[in-house]
Formats: sequence, structure tokens, C-alpha cells
Amino acid sequence: MSVNPTTPPHDPNCIFCKIGSGAIPCHKIYEDSHVLAFLDIGPLTHGHCLLIPKAHYRNVMEIPADEMAELSRRLPPLVRAILLATGASACHVLLNNGPEALQSVGHLHYHIIPRKAGDGFTIPWNPGKLDSQTAQILAARIHSGVAEGG
Repeated sequence: MSVNPTTPPHDPNCIFCKIGSGAIPCHKIYEDSHVLAFLDIGPLTHGHCLLIPKAHYRNVMEIPADEMAELSRRLPPLVRAILLATGASACHVLLNNGPEALQSVGHLHYHIIPRKAGDGFTIPWNPGKLDSQTAQILAARIHSGVAEGG
């Protein structure tokens, strides 16, 4: 990955960096100087799109807060446009961080997955249980980490 103080980080081996730079074509739905949104070539539902920062950050833990704000600022109008175009009334907005969280491309990206009743897409969700003592300890640890800046 190349980093220069005057240019955003870029990884010449990253497929999303190549798409963002125009070296690999995509079905673009939105682009500005900070972000690119395009149709997923392996859609989970009709209208499944990706939103990426043009700069290369592997995940939400690496991206600077101001860059994350630029990326996230585009979500509401993009989601509204996707829902309008597909006729869906709901969607998933997913941000997977790391291979253990099912991130398949090491470039931060949101999945916007429109949903309609009976579309056949499911996410296995098997909730566990949280006891009060564990919750108190975990909440304190997380709070301490946030207070210290992560």
C-alpha cells in the first residue's frame, strides 16, 4: 500500500482501489471525490450495491474519523435512491470488518442490500444470552477503551 501525505492511501493490488480509480469497470451508481457506489456483481438481492471510500482503508478500525464521516454522509440519500429504484421498502446496511466477520475484500465497504418480502435472502442470527455480571464487566472495559480513544 502506498501512502503519501498529499494523496490518499492506495493499494495497487486491491480490486476496490482498481475499481475506484477506473482501472476496472463497474456499474457505477454514484461517485464523488471521496466515495464510489456501484452494483455488486454477486448480488444477494436485486439492487445490492457497495459503497466504498476511494482511499484504501482495510476496515473501520483503520479509517480516520473524518473520512468515515464523509463515507457515512452518503448513506441516507444512496439508500433512499436504491429503495426507490428497486421498489424495496427495507434494506440491510452491512459493514463487515475482518475475515472473521465475513469481509471478503480487504477494503472498507458498505453493503446496501434491498429487501422485499419473500426475496429468499436470510441471515442466520442465533442470539445468545448476556448475564448481568458479564454485561457490567464488558461495558466497563468498552467504556474505558472508548474514553482512552480506542
